[in-house]
Parts: sequence; structure tokens; C-alpha cells
Amino acid sequence: MSPAEPPVELAPWRPRYNPWAIAVVVALGGFMETLDTSIANVALPYMAGDLGSSNDESTWVLTSYLVSNAIVLPMSGWLANALGRKRFFMICLFLFTVSSFLCGLAPSLGLLLFFRVLQGAGGGGLQPMAQAILADTFPPQKRGLAFALYGITAVTAPTIGPTLGGWITFNYSWRWIFFINIPVGIVTLLFVARLLEDPPYLAHAKRGGVKLDYVGIAFLTLGVGALQVLLDKGQEDDWFGSHFITALVVVSATCLVALVIWEWFHKAPIVDVRLFRSFNFASANLMMFVLGIMLFSSLVMMPQFLQTLVGYTSQIAGLAISAGGLALLLQMPIVGQLTTKLQARHLIAFGWLALSVGMYYSTRRIDLQISFSAALWLRVVQVIGLPFLFVPITLVVYVGIPPEKNNAAAGLLNFMRNMGSSVGTSLVTTLIARRSQLHQARLVEHVRPDNPTFQNILGALTRQLARSGLAAHEAQTRAYASLYRALQAQAATLAYIDTFKVLAVGAAFMVALAFLLKRNEPGGGGEVAAG
Repeated sequence: MSPAEPPVELAPWRPRYNPWAIAVVVALGGFMETLDTSIANVALPYMAGDLGSSNDESTWVLTSYLVSNAIVLPMSGWLANALGRKRFFMICLFLFTVSSFLCGLAPSLGLLLFFRVLQGAGGGGLQPMAQAILADTFPPQKRGLAFALYGITAVTAPTIGPTLGGWITFNYSWRWIFFINIPVGIVTLLFVARLLEDPPYLAHAKRGGVKLDYVGIAFLTLGVGALQVLLDKGQEDDWFGSHFITALVVVSATCLVALVIWEWFHKAPIVDVRLFRSFNFASANLMMFVLGIMLFSSLVMMPQFLQTLVGYTSQIAGLAISAGGLALLLQMPIVGQLTTKLQARHLIAFGWLALSVGMYYSTRRIDLQISFSAALWLRVVQVIGLPFLFVPITLVVYVGIPPEKNNAAAGLLNFMRNMGSSVGTSLVTTLIARRSQLHQARLVEHVRPDNPTFQNILGALTRQLARSGLAAHEAQTRAYASLYRALQAQAATLAYIDTFKVLAVGAAFMVALAFLLKRNEPGGGGEVAAG
């Protein structure tokens, strides 16, 4: 080549195998892990009875998984660079599959909790690595469709989990909610070994050597572990009314602040907090955190409302919210296509607006006489904005991020979504409990002997019970009890309405933030638009 000739640009790295085959395989691994965050919820009473433990003790089956999962998520980028992404992904799959088998065999609650910790640690690397693999496997103009496939697993799996877990537990045994992971895990592991390969920049990172950040790991483990436990147990233990929860708040806050300071100045941080210097990256993570709150809040509230107040069984309540999952399946590919034609920030703004409207609409439709069809369509309205958020936010987080930071970016983004889900679950549980108490106190003020409306209702109900054969005193006692149950149900319904209002306002605030994001080139993945 003569000096006058321009240098030849090297073609960007692309995998040897079909990118969509790789996408399906890694999405399957992510689906397994996401499913296991919710599939065990309905099986807890069965586990407690079978293993000779109390219902309160059995809730640690969920907490132990979430704690280890949350600790591994933010450090998954560092682990992928240290071990190689393919090797790390396979280790996580292997650990998740083996620990699932051991969970199914567990003879005691103590061993089940230990195996759930291992399962959560293995699962912690699956979601972020699946996302990072997709970011490297697909060219920028096709990332939106790839993230739509990933979004199907991340958003629909929590919806499917409780329904599938209830069906398996009722028809077979709670142990099978773990055993079903084994064949899927083995098949996925074989395909990953065959199809997956690391991009060149990861090979360079490994050759550069790896220094273990012991202090960062200690701060991360204590801080995130304490945070996850206090979110899971806070309402149950009355928050700051408990010395245990107060101690966890102090430990968590101290360790997480120390973690940020330590990692900011460390040369080889276990968590790359310096990524948050990018306003775009920080904003996308904040929005994914809020999205986690919104997704899991409504996912907790709707089945809980239908079962505790309307009287649905867990299976019927699951069917009522399954329409939302079907809507997401249909929408995700469409939104993936839209990312190639419209700016991500415009899609995100529309998504927040649709989510806010859906949550506000819920305040108008929630009542004790809600029909199955009304509940079904209400769930569709609640989730219709989610695809316009999940796919573009996942896309926009890579704007301005160099490829060698993809693993760290994916780990932090998934960590923020998972922590949002924990905060959302804790938030709505607390709001419903506290607002129910408030509304009950207000409604009781109208239950007075000098209130003619109350006396008329009480008299009519007492006479109706007396005609069924009850003595006068017993009929009146049962009438009081019946009216008190109705009052409690009305107070709880008002609490659900208040909580949906809070979610609607929260989503509305995020609309403005969407327009502050950098303009991306539609179909250009991580490219910033000119001008």
C-alpha cells in the first residue's frame, strides 16, 4: 500500500454463527433465571408444611435467592472480563442448574436456603450477560429487535411465574418448580458451548491481568445484602419500629456510600461506578429502576387484590393477569421495529405517558364488583406502555458507551431493574397496609349509633339473619361482623386506589426526563445523532 492510500478499516467483529440462534439461546438462559424470582412465591406454604417450618421462616426461600442474586449482578461485568464472558455465562448456567436440582432434593429448610443462595448467585450473571452478548452480537441497526426478544423474557417471565408455580405445586409437588430447570439448563448449556464466542476486546482484557478488589467485594456484599433483606422484611417487621431493620438501614447506607467512594478511585473496580458520570447512562439506569418499581408493583397488586378482596382463586387471578403477558408478547417485536425509525427518547416518553395513564385508569376501574373480563382488560391497559420503555431504555443505555464497557453497563442496568422490583414490592405492600389503616379509621367514624343509615343497614341485615333461624342476639352479632368485614374490604380497596395514584404520578414525572436523553440515531444502536 502506497503512502497516499488511506488505511483500510477493519470490519467490526461478528460471531461465526447466526446471531438469532445465539439470541434465542441466551434469552432462554435469562428466562430461566427471571422465572425463578417469582415461581416459588405461591409454593411457600407447601414448603413450610413439608419441611416442618413456619410460614415466616419459609419466606427466607425468596429472600436468600434475591440477596445473592443482587450481590452478583453489579459485579458480573468484572467477572466476565476476568473469566471471559462465555466461560462466566457457562459457569452461571451450570451453577444455576445444579443448585436447582439440589433445591428440589433439599430435606430441610436450612439446606434449601443454602442451595437457593447458590442458585441466586448462578442466576445473577445470566440476565446481564445475555443482554451484553446481544449488544455485541448484533449490529447497531438490529439491536432494538434483539433487545425486544430479551425483553420478552425479562418482562413476561415474572407474570408467568406465580401462575406456573401454583399449577405445578397443586398438581405435582413444590419440588418440581426447581426440577423443571434441569432439562432446560442442560440444553441451554450445550448450545452455549457450541454457539457462543467472546469478542476480541474481552481477550485483550483477560491478557491485561485481573486484580481482585477485596474491599469493594466486602462493601458490595454487606451493603446490597443488607438492603435486600430490609426491603423484603421491612413491612413485616414494622420498618423503623424494629431494631433489626434499623440496623440494616445503617449498615446498608454506610457500606453503599463507602462502596461508591472506594470504587470511584480504585484502578480496577469490581463495580464500574464511573460509568454514572455519563448523564445518559445515569438517566437510563434511573428510568430502569423506576420501571422495575412499576412492573413489579402492579404485578403484586393485581393478583393480591383479586384474591384477597374479590375472592378469586390463585389460578383464576393468574389467568386474569395473563392477558397482560400476551399483550407484551405481541408488542415487543413491534417496538423493536420502531426503534429503527424513531428516536429512543420519543418512544420512552410515550411509554411513560401510557404507563401513567394506565395506572390512573386503574384508580377508576378498581372496585369490589370488578368482573373477570374487566380485570383482564385492565391488566392490558396497565402494561401497554412497558415495551415502549424496556426496549428503548435498554438501547439508549449504550449510547456513548465503548464496547469494552458493555458487560459492566449490562450488569448495572439489570441490577437497577432488580432493585427497583424489590423497592416496588416493598413500597406497595407498605402503602396498602398503611392506607388501609387510615381509610378504616375514617370509615369507622360513620359507624355510630346515631347514624340512621348505619342503623337501617344493621337492622335489615339482622332481620335477614334472624329469618334464617338465628337467635336475635346472635343475628345482631353476625350482622356487626359482616358489616365490619365489608368496611375492611372498602378501606383496602381505597388503599389500592391510592397506591395506583402514586404510581401514576411517578410515571408522569419520568416523561420530562426522557426528553433530556441524548438524541440517538434511529437504527444506529449506540450512535449519537448529529446536531
